[in-house]
Amino acid sequence: MTARNRRLLRRGAPALGVLLLALVPLTGDIYYQNMLIMTFVLAVLASGWNTMAGYTGYVSLGHSAFIGIGAYTAGVASAHWGVSPFLVAPLGGVAAALVALLLSVVTRRTRGPAFVIVTFALLELLGLTVRNWTSVTGGSKGLLMPLPTWGVDIQDWPFYYTLLGLLVLAVALAAGIARTKLGIGLVAIRDDEDKAAGIGISTPAYKSLAFMASAVLVGVAGAVYGYYVSFLDPGAMFDIVLSVEAVLAALMGGRGTVWGPVLGAFILEPLSEVTNSHLGGSDAGALRLVFFGGLLLAVTLLLPRGILPQAAEWLRRRRTRGATSPVGRRLADAELPATPVMRPRAQTEDTALLRLTGVSRRFGGLVAVDDCGFEVTRGSITALIGPNGSGKTTVFNLVDGTYPVTAGRIDFDGRRIDQLGPTRRTFAGIGRTYQLPRLFPSLTVLQNVAAACGEFRPGNLLRSAVSGAEAARATELLEFVGLGDYLTARATDLSYGQRKLVELAQVLMLEPQLILLDEPCAGINPTLIRRMAALIQALNRAGQTFLIVEHDMNFVLSLSDPVVVLSRGTVIAHGAPDDISADEQVREAYLGADFALDAATAGGTA
Repeated sequence: MTARNRRLLRRGAPALGVLLLALVPLTGDIYYQNMLIMTFVLAVLASGWNTMAGYTGYVSLGHSAFIGIGAYTAGVASAHWGVSPFLVAPLGGVAAALVALLLSVVTRRTRGPAFVIVTFALLELLGLTVRNWTSVTGGSKGLLMPLPTWGVDIQDWPFYYTLLGLLVLAVALAAGIARTKLGIGLVAIRDDEDKAAGIGISTPAYKSLAFMASAVLVGVAGAVYGYYVSFLDPGAMFDIVLSVEAVLAALMGGRGTVWGPVLGAFILEPLSEVTNSHLGGSDAGALRLVFFGGLLLAVTLLLPRGILPQAAEWLRRRRTRGATSPVGRRLADAELPATPVMRPRAQTEDTALLRLTGVSRRFGGLVAVDDCGFEVTRGSITALIGPNGSGKTTVFNLVDGTYPVTAGRIDFDGRRIDQLGPTRRTFAGIGRTYQLPRLFPSLTVLQNVAAACGEFRPGNLLRSAVSGAEAARATELLEFVGLGDYLTARATDLSYGQRKLVELAQVLMLEPQLILLDEPCAGINPTLIRRMAALIQALNRAGQTFLIVEHDMNFVLSLSDPVVVLSRGTVIAHGAPDDISADEQVREAYLGADFALDAATAGGTA
């Protein structure tokens, strides 16, 4: 199938599906009409859950709470104002979004199983609140919704078409988020939240927006659903089984995809109808919970990625059968393209871009960095060397905000930064690579680079990350490092050295004043070492400042000036490469008595 035909299929199939669903009520079959109404509710709920859990990785077991919030908000407002619940249904979405915002604030530092427990507690807490707030909600007696005012011949068409419209909006919202910087930022948070914060993704803001987006349409759907069932009961509106069904639908179809939750809902709801018919009696709720819990376990074990991702992977393998993988193609020693234009930043008159003064870091009784002090001059390539365990990487972690300092201060561009978080230091102009490249495995090479944000502007979050200015800039940087042909490759498909180049392009996307390179040559072949050296020199000639940690002494001493030497967390020498290589204390502590600088070994870096 050609790319054009695939695009037509992606656009035409959903439109045809919506058209067919729109024709169902005309058949007059009330059974299937009602089953589809429940399917739409579940699909909207699962799609909302997917925005929170599929994109950000924050799994919720209490997402059905937003159904109850929307239903009770519309029910109370309708009774108070004497209007149709349809008119106040948007208020249910607003209320759900506000509760989701509160949830994001409360769980700001909560991850993993703890977050799951919090969401379940939220569901139970809201159920108890509704049961005990009898003056407003009716308590355990429930709340009666007004009767529909249209004729019997119309059947449930208003509910049907309203929920179908909400499902279309939910899919459109999910698809829109997936294409934006917000969407790829959410996936980056799911893959590696700490790394995401380090490339300028403001994780609290991103998560708050995702949580609100995951709840708003669910709240509106809850309002319509409450009107549809005509009676609001706390047990039914805040039902853990409905949450489990939403989780199961998303996992079955494919978590983190646009259509997976919808597919899962259309598979699951008929199964739910069967259980409703055959699992009756006083223990029906418990039996249904056991059934769906067992089904959830089976899907997790047998289809861990879901139906759509498994099918997509099968098709990808079929299309690429026999083709050379990105790892199998080696980068040649080609001439570098023009150095990308970097954004000018306002600078202070201080020639020292980075200054550490008396910096110490202790981990209990272990002193990793002890009274460390040095400067990085603007426009320099400064090397930080020393034996293993000397504190080099810890210094990097202190500069980029991974660790707080125990004592001392860090100044950057004339401003004290040791009290700032990692993201704010990134916005200040600090970018960092890692000894072991930390890319986002769920994203393509282009998306990995486009995810980086040098500053936080709300308007940027809605910009497309796969087209337009953001993608063009990311493409330019990938071409600069030699990976322009790898835009659509997955990060996991690249070699170790190629990942280092992608991470460099990712940092350049931030347009930082200072780049921290943590062992850029470790584990890569001589061809890539020469390319890495040429890239660093080209950027440095354009005014880029570097601080490099590296154990390849011929590479780092031939490339850098000045050089800072650490031993046991303390600076023992600072100066030009020739002076450092001849320093007896440095030779004794690190280089060895027989070390001799060989400029040619550095791959022609001179």
